[in-house]
Amino acid sequence: MPLWAKSATWYQIFPERFRDGDPSNNPTAKDLLGADPAEPPKEWRIHPWGSDWYKLQPYEVANGEAELWKHLLRRRYGGDLQGIIDKLDYIKGLGFNAIYLNPIFDAPSLHKYDGASYHHVDPNFGPDPKGDRAMMAKENPLDPSTWVWTKADELALELIKQAKQRGIRVIFDGVFNHMGVNSFAFQHLKQHQQNSPYKDWFTVKSFDNKQTGSTFSYEGWFGVSSLPEFKEDNKGLAAGPRDYIFAATERWMNPKGKGTEYGVDGWRLDVAFCVAHGFWKDWRRHVKTINPQAYITAELVMPSEQVKPYFQGDEFDGEMNYNFAFNAAEFMFNPAPHKISPTQFDAKLAQDRALYPKGVAYVTQNLFGSHDSNRIGSHIVNRGIGNFRDWGKYFQLSQVGSNPAYQVRKPNAEEIRLQKLFVIFQMTYVGAPMVYYGDEVGMWGANDPDDRKPMVWDDINYEDEVTQPDGSKRPADAVTVNKDLQQHYSKLLKLRNSLPALQLGSFTTLVADDGRDLYAFERSYQQQQVRVLLNNSNSSAEFELSHDGLNWQEQLDKLSVSRKGDKIYLTVPAKWGAVLVAQ
Repeated sequence: MPLWAKSATWYQIFPERFRDGDPSNNPTAKDLLGADPAEPPKEWRIHPWGSDWYKLQPYEVANGEAELWKHLLRRRYGGDLQGIIDKLDYIKGLGFNAIYLNPIFDAPSLHKYDGASYHHVDPNFGPDPKGDRAMMAKENPLDPSTWVWTKADELALELIKQAKQRGIRVIFDGVFNHMGVNSFAFQHLKQHQQNSPYKDWFTVKSFDNKQTGSTFSYEGWFGVSSLPEFKEDNKGLAAGPRDYIFAATERWMNPKGKGTEYGVDGWRLDVAFCVAHGFWKDWRRHVKTINPQAYITAELVMPSEQVKPYFQGDEFDGEMNYNFAFNAAEFMFNPAPHKISPTQFDAKLAQDRALYPKGVAYVTQNLFGSHDSNRIGSHIVNRGIGNFRDWGKYFQLSQVGSNPAYQVRKPNAEEIRLQKLFVIFQMTYVGAPMVYYGDEVGMWGANDPDDRKPMVWDDINYEDEVTQPDGSKRPADAVTVNKDLQQHYSKLLKLRNSLPALQLGSFTTLVADDGRDLYAFERSYQQQQVRVLLNNSNSSAEFELSHDGLNWQEQLDKLSVSRKGDKIYLTVPAKWGAVLVAQ
């Protein structure tokens, strides 16, 4: 695994909702065709960036559809690659040094997990959508030697270049289990049936046949017809999609054969558990042959024990560490009966660290919110509706479409304080912290699609959120950048970046006090020692620790450290933490 991944501080970006850097490339209604919902809208516009999230715009009202989800899935705000480039200094300034991009490849949906291509960036993310489409139409997708570099593709390379100039690494999202119905392969198969060279790419259940009366039928990912699933064989994926994915992988890692310094630094693999191990073993060899320092991380939402086979050194380097989030939620946020004690928290953390071979725990992406979960702020507002660890059940409980009782209001000061407590732990624990765009400025939202609101920026005016999901009114919530929370994230990120012990250090539990709800641990690396104290209780509490002959200084709030005999004493406020560094 690459050493740099241990020192990574990740920022996850959902491109369509991050920043509109080039309004001239915004999608049209035609660009939505092939995405859910399947019915084309009667009227459609680019959605106003600063509008109240649940409030239907006049064009949406004109469509006359009662289902809120249809409106939310059709919305496009115009986020693009130029917008990300424009905000690289913002990302760097906060203290992030790595970006995970949700899919940027050609696809009709807002999320782009329904890829039409893996070798081209979506033309609406680049400066010349019309020209790019004309170039793409002249290729033979089965022959990589005919693949062109569109202006959107070139802008992706520019994004990578400018990020690297700032010391920021970039990984792409690889969706190698399925494509969308707009994909070149599926469209050709649909038109030519058994005569298509793509006939063995997908799991076809039946072809059109007038004599027998059968119609074209295929397997969709989890039964979703807009996401035709790749065919699998005993090696993992059928030869056609496998060879295509290998070629697209090399294209983005070593663009134009110029060298890996011009390409992406790795990949995040979507629904990796849906593809057989054989494919991942072959693909890893391919990736590491191109760039031994590439980082490969997987989406594996499953109990800790079940992830072990993926981390034996021949598949993935790390994972999106949802088990980290589950542990933290149970300790810091959950009320009874799903709350755990400091001792239980410590045991769960130890169990998960021990699951992996040596070093793997240091490169997992320690996250809380993502594009597949409610935002951390809203999670805290709604703490008690269920347990995050019960993924399938909680997924629905945290969606307003499934749970009308879900609270969509803005987090209050007490709830933001809990988020800050989590951040203190996230930035000091073993593993690479990952923050979902906007969490650092206090964005809130329920699960998909409400976790994908447009980013909150200082230079955009936002309407108050006053509309409930059912269209009724609620007390106004101002949508603004939470500067205090933003500074808290930045302070912790910079502290992590400045202390090698927090990136590379060993882990030792110092305190697990169930009676007072206190937890403390030490990270040590070479001559550096850092202690992290977490007061999870509702009142201030005094920690007593050995001083080991060292002079300890508190870094977050310059809290007073007193020394008596061979002990040091420190009082930490309620729902807060302290970071001690030996001088």
